[in-house]
Amino acid sequence: MKNLKFIWLLFALFIAAPASYAADLKIGVVNAGVVLDKSPQKAAALARLEKEFSARSKSLEAKHKALRAAQEKLNKDGAILSAEQRRDKERDLLSDQRELQRLQDEYSEDLSIRRNEELRKLEKDIAETIVDLAKKESYDLVLYQGVIFASDKVDLTDKVLEMLKAKK
Repeated sequence: MKNLKFIWLLFALFIAAPASYAADLKIGVVNAGVVLDKSPQKAAALARLEKEFSARSKSLEAKHKALRAAQEKLNKDGAILSAEQRRDKERDLLSDQRELQRLQDEYSEDLSIRRNEELRKLEKDIAETIVDLAKKESYDLVLYQGVIFASDKVDLTDKVLEMLKAKK
């Protein structure tokens, strides 16, 4: 009987101990989507990408317009061209279309690579900011990604955004 009481006492202590320890924990949550969307660093990264790729984008658009104009000219003048001239112009157009498609694919791939690089830099900056905030305000645990629900009491998203804006 004494052993049974002792076991129940130990069991009660094990259950109560984590609850009392958890009351001392300071836990915070950061909404990853909101921070990524609203951070000024994201806007700056998008502006850098726009600036970096605008010349190529304009060049591709100009080539696309020239190709369309050449196609329309061939359609319009096709009746007065000889079969050989028409065939030569169609081959040239097909070659130009392939070249434009290749350039567009390269552009898309390069843009995707650079966007991912900028996103990794932004995520690293956000993580460093969260760690700085956690250390500054003595948090024991801060959750960033994969949180389904968090009350406003533990939400640090606005504080992280303020710190990111101050870094800008």
